[in-house]
Amino acid sequence: LMMLRAVLLAAALAATADGLRHAGASSRIRMASGGSAKRYCESVYQPKRRPTRTVWAGKVPIGSDHPIALQTMTTTDTRDVMGSVEQVMKCADAGADLVRLTVQGMQEARACAEIKDTLLKKGYETALVADIHFAPKVALLVADSFDKIRVNPGNFMDGRKTFEDKSYDDETAYAREIEAIEELFTPLVEKCKDLNRAMRIGTNHGSLSARTLGKFGDTPEGMVESAFEFARICRKLDYHNFLFSMKASNPLVMCQAYRLLAAEMYEEGWDYPLHLGVTEAGEGEDGRIKSAIGIGALLQDGLGDTVRVSLTEDPEFEMVPCKTLASRGLAAVSAAPTGVAEFEETARDFQSYGRRRGELPEQREGDGDFDMRTLLHRDGSVLMRVSTEQLGAPQELYATLGCKLAVGFPFKDIATVDSIVLSDVPAADDEEARLTICRLQ
Repeated sequence: LMMLRAVLLAAALAATADGLRHAGASSRIRMASGGSAKRYCESVYQPKRRPTRTVWAGKVPIGSDHPIALQTMTTTDTRDVMGSVEQVMKCADAGADLVRLTVQGMQEARACAEIKDTLLKKGYETALVADIHFAPKVALLVADSFDKIRVNPGNFMDGRKTFEDKSYDDETAYAREIEAIEELFTPLVEKCKDLNRAMRIGTNHGSLSARTLGKFGDTPEGMVESAFEFARICRKLDYHNFLFSMKASNPLVMCQAYRLLAAEMYEEGWDYPLHLGVTEAGEGEDGRIKSAIGIGALLQDGLGDTVRVSLTEDPEFEMVPCKTLASRGLAAVSAAPTGVAEFEETARDFQSYGRRRGELPEQREGDGDFDMRTLLHRDGSVLMRVSTEQLGAPQELYATLGCKLAVGFPFKDIATVDSIVLSDVPAADDEEARLTICRLQ
């Protein structure tokens, strides 16, 4: 039921307009003739998988000619060789095709060689992915042992954030930084090419570089351009064993960035695969639904060649939702043609972006002197006004508040009101009303 809810939400996201607008810098993606959005998938009215080349991560093929590959990430300290080996084996046994490990420094990079060697001796050929941030030299070392390198364009060269505002009105300054990136990135590209290692150019919405923020702002356009800066260097060096990702913690931003990326690749004639994921999705039902909304919507577009459901749980537990989404995505594009009648897409706008706007509650007749317009908190908390008369009928009040009941006592559920606002304070001798309040705390 949980996954069904998620898939229904994903379908709704895929079928409706994003409704996002951005009043800042204009996008370099333009509307096609007739006012419709440029092509971002094979079909907007029927699931068809986007054709891609095959990228090899070890013995794992990634691309449209192959099943959607499943990925997860260890939670161990990479320096703990045996702990990491045991967790990788658990993930592989649960169905993971690729397992990513964070590699912060040289100690972790040296441990990676031991991890790979130990796994091979135990008969595990699972593709291992090194997650690199801030450390190009570390990436060069770990490429000797791991099958795939993930680089984050937002911090590969720029290092840790200084929150310094940069302006690039002068294109010369921007070009100089691109040249510096090429000088720093080229040795890794050449090594991956020589050793036949795969690479993921993985942009993250939350870690865009000062350079990108200064020129494009905190937008999906900036995410795409950030990745393309690195991809152009790969192509210049005739290295093509790479894929892209455009992760964000907001499924709406994530979907928009992937669609914009796909549109750019159609425009350029590129056919690199896509890795799908929602960053920091969370745990339990919320994490699974949040991932399914973003990943599921894109799989219905025919986009996506590897997936990871990012949960704050042990990594092997990510495999069940991963398998569910991947199987549904493949089933959608593999089945007999289904969908809706052909139409011209004019509504979904993945080319502009802005903050969602909302309105506070209005003051209504009968609210008295209490200002109801201030009740909606910034975090979206749900509040309800309660009278002293309602406190005198606790069981009815608990039901109205959406509480779960156990032996007559109220407990907070997912649909329960977060807080109550009392119009009057119960009298000191009104024991029943005060007991009702006490049980709600």
